[in-house]
Amino acid sequence: MQSIKQLHKQSSINHRRDEEVPTVPTSPYSPKALKHPRSLPRSINYLFREQRLLFVFVGILIGSTFFILQPTLSRIGPSEAGSAIRRSFSTSLTSRDEVSGSGIYGLGKTGGRIPVGIGRRRWRIVVTGGAGFVGSHLVDKLIERGDDVIVIDNFFTGRKENLVHHLRNPRFELIRHDVVEPILLEVDQIYHLACPASPVHYKYNPVKTIKTNVMGTLNMLGLAKRIGARFLLTSTSEVYGDPLEHPQKETYWGNVNPIGERSCYDEGKRTAETLAMDYHRGAEVEVRIARIFNTYGPRMCLDDGRVVSNFVAQAIRKQPLTVYGDGKQTRSFQYVSDLVNGLVALMEGEHVGPFNLGNPGEFTMLELAEVVKETIDPSATIEFRANTADDPHKRKPDISKAKSLLNWEPKVALREGLPLMVSDFQKRILIEDEGKGF
Repeated sequence: MQSIKQLHKQSSINHRRDEEVPTVPTSPYSPKALKHPRSLPRSINYLFREQRLLFVFVGILIGSTFFILQPTLSRIGPSEAGSAIRRSFSTSLTSRDEVSGSGIYGLGKTGGRIPVGIGRRRWRIVVTGGAGFVGSHLVDKLIERGDDVIVIDNFFTGRKENLVHHLRNPRFELIRHDVVEPILLEVDQIYHLACPASPVHYKYNPVKTIKTNVMGTLNMLGLAKRIGARFLLTSTSEVYGDPLEHPQKETYWGNVNPIGERSCYDEGKRTAETLAMDYHRGAEVEVRIARIFNTYGPRMCLDDGRVVSNFVAQAIRKQPLTVYGDGKQTRSFQYVSDLVNGLVALMEGEHVGPFNLGNPGEFTMLELAEVVKETIDPSATIEFRANTADDPHKRKPDISKAKSLLNWEPKVALREGLPLMVSDFQKRILIEDEGKGF
């Protein structure tokens, strides 16, 4: 009995001890005690401790420098990028006011930066006949402004030498191809220049010339339709034939011999214009049509039968200047850079055309011969020969439409542009003569 009482007493003591010991929660989801928020002085002290504030300012400075430099770095090569970063970084450390003055829009002394993300889109462009005289100058301009350019040429009249300075450029591609055969590409714009443009070349194989004008244009318009590209056709003032209207406006339908020696070119270009307008009306292809008047400049073929290149090459070689007929026929001559600017303005504009692109300054063949003599050799003589068939008597563009809608007009006068062409011809003729052992 005594032992039973002791056992009961011991059990009561243990039970009281269990009640006095605090219960520790064993659940893994028990909430943690909330921390008291730091006071403002402790937060400031944290920023200043171990120079954290300095690192914050340095980070902001580096980020600002990157966003200011980004448009510039996208236009320069990798070898220049490092030096540009170093120059700009040191400038931003020493001239903080200058950076803040120009701001994100670059309206300060550096002038003309575009905000990040608002820069002009880089187009992917194909130029048919891009190794030729006009085409190679157009390629120069498109590459210079930052576009990706694909040149298609069969090198009938084009020369690789006209494009050799672009061959190592990653944004340039050269394809040997005849546009009479279809080709598949993915591009945004198509400049269709492919066709022999001088009488010597287009008369050499007239059937091939008209096939290039018709089948080549048809293939490139089909490509433009499939991929949704904008298409520019370089037509010619020859669509006016031997005009009865002077100067010629785009509304003039022309006076063309459909069965003459020049018809493969004249009627070929007229057919190309018809195809372009039919694709525009029937298939909603965005087309642009330029009617190009006489153009001169560096990279013209030395002996292509066109009057300016004929006179210049003959004067340099000390040969008589050949004038066909009485020399009273008139032509208008534009420098190649003016034409290229007009083609780009037309492509980038919102008007279909056609547009006359030429210089309204009018010269007779005898007047042109005198200008060439003054520039190269005043002692040069003139030799008259019988005129060629279907040679137009007058040719002068009315460019009022291009002035008003494209804000374009030629800037380079004949006496300014001719010496640049002469310098190019002198170098090439010298190389040619050395190759012949003269």
